Amino acid sequence: MDPSSITFGGSTQNAVVLTVVLAFAGYLVTFMFTRMMARRADRLKLVNQRLNEFYGPLYVATVAGNIAYKALLTKQGKKTCHPIRDEEMKEWVLWMTTIFMPLNDTREKIIIENAHLIIEEQMPHCLLDFVTHVVGYKAVLAKWTEGNYSERRATIGWPPEFDAYVERSYQALKAEQTRLMHNGLWRLWRRMKNGKARER
Repeated sequence: MDPSSITFGGSTQNAVVLTVVLAFAGYLVTFMFTRMMARRADRLKLVNQRLNEFYGPLYVATVAGNIAYKALLTKQGKKTCHPIRDEEMKEWVLWMTTIFMPLNDTREKIIIENAHLIIEEQMPHCLLDFVTHVVGYKAVLAKWTEGNYSERRATIGWPPEFDAYVERSYQALKAEQTRLMHNGLWRLWRRMKNGKARER
């Protein structure tokens, strides 16, 4: 038997084995990469949903409410709106019914209808306290419509940690959204997916 033929056959077998191993390794790398990117896509989708349907609107309404509240205090030359003096009552009712309560109603609706989008596993107490605060004001406003101004504010006060929670959560989600969207591997994967979609 010619030794050269044996060597050639061995080289062919080695080449076939190497091809199979490389193909499998390529498949494994592609599979792991696709799986990792799919998880990233799912995470980005959830982050976007939380921003669009919960924390984004909640943050905007909260900032608007704070700006309006500070504007009222500046107008009245006060540092806090309470106590509300008799001569301030007419303006307080106007601002409360046309600005503050509509913003409160918006935030209450966001919290109640989209509670499944909160970041935490348990509902934060400041959100529950906020809803309770708004409900208390609804009772006060109902009395005002009947001409009864004996109560000037809700018995349950504004939760002091509410504003900080909303801002902190919104900023954390925006930072995560930016990180997920601007990752180099993510951009490469999106280009690959978009290229395959165009080919179809």
